[in-house]
Amino acid sequence: MLLFTGKGGVGKSTIAAGTAALAAATGLRTLVLSTDAAHSLADAYGCPPGTIGAEPSEVASGLFVQQVDAQLRFEQSWADIQRYLLSVLDAADVDPVAAEELTVIPGAEEVLALLELRLQALSGAWDVIVVDCAPTAETLRLLALPEALGWYMQRVLPVERRVVKALRPLLSRAAGVPMPGDTVFDALERVHAELEEVRALLSGPDASVRIVLTPENVVLAEARRSYTTLSLFGYRVDGVVANRVFPADGADDWRAGWVVAQDEVLRRVAESFAGLPVWRSAYRPGEPVGVEELATLAATAYGDDDPLATVTGEGPFRVTRRGGGAVLRLALPLVSRTDVHLARNGDDLVVTVGSYRRLLTLPSGLARHRVVGARVEQGELQVRFVEDPVDEAGR
Repeated sequence: MLLFTGKGGVGKSTIAAGTAALAAATGLRTLVLSTDAAHSLADAYGCPPGTIGAEPSEVASGLFVQQVDAQLRFEQSWADIQRYLLSVLDAADVDPVAAEELTVIPGAEEVLALLELRLQALSGAWDVIVVDCAPTAETLRLLALPEALGWYMQRVLPVERRVVKALRPLLSRAAGVPMPGDTVFDALERVHAELEEVRALLSGPDASVRIVLTPENVVLAEARRSYTTLSLFGYRVDGVVANRVFPADGADDWRAGWVVAQDEVLRRVAESFAGLPVWRSAYRPGEPVGVEELATLAATAYGDDDPLATVTGEGPFRVTRRGGGAVLRLALPLVSRTDVHLARNGDDLVVTVGSYRRLLTLPSGLARHRVVGARVEQGELQVRFVEDPVDEAGR
């Protein structure tokens, strides 16, 4: 699975569609789908309106496109929860039309697209799945959701479920609204379990993320932050695609100025993403539309590289043992010591980088240890643990 993300307007849908077309051209059964509510894959492939829908549609030999029917998936995954929320709003005399709108969670379409991705990945029907993600900020919030929801499900929901079950009549009278039943809790647990499967798939060895950017300082700054945050949440970044690069040959004075400006940004791109391939896609005289044009664009950008080669080896998060303790290592590229805030809360290690926070539930073997030090070195957070003699002795 290859996920493409980037700042809005950099051409990530074009690069994703081109990569998928190139994969299919090599004989691989390929699915490309979008988690962006503003679907544009059908337009990129030049498909007539209405030909691409909620089920995979073949647009070329071995190339299938899917635009998720968010309403259908919403009704399947959220119906029990929505019915309960509607009953609460009805008890509060909220207008039924307004209540219908209020029970649709923000970002629901993107979340349900991830659940569709899970179904397609588990189906075994595809050699390659290419995901055209929403713009960067939405993608990062989306990929952080399964872990954040998991914390709530493990610690809060079991207690809340027991309390509500024991005190439902009393709570209903006191609050004046109906209390959730088992079907609501079951639905929440089902959605969480499915999202957790998505997280495991996307952070596993068969999935990686590619960042698409244009050679502009503002875009590069966001791409750098994305690289750090994706690593923080355990997702592998396997390369960067610099799109809309002005060719140097035959440039007039106006384009020559752009070439100089872009060269400087591209130099900083290479420094920022050292160790990762940086592919360049030239600014074309016309908009690439259609399977063949997109495949040609992708083939030119990747050159002799394998467009489906992903990173190998250990992921961004790992634990190594040494002596009587261990070192937890978390890849945090492009950050310094002052950018990272670290705290311990019970069995959780709280890592904050900028405006993003990750609650790392420690493996059971580390939960009994205490933190004795931490540092950021060569783009990696290293947290040192030693066995706690008090805990080991049972006192």
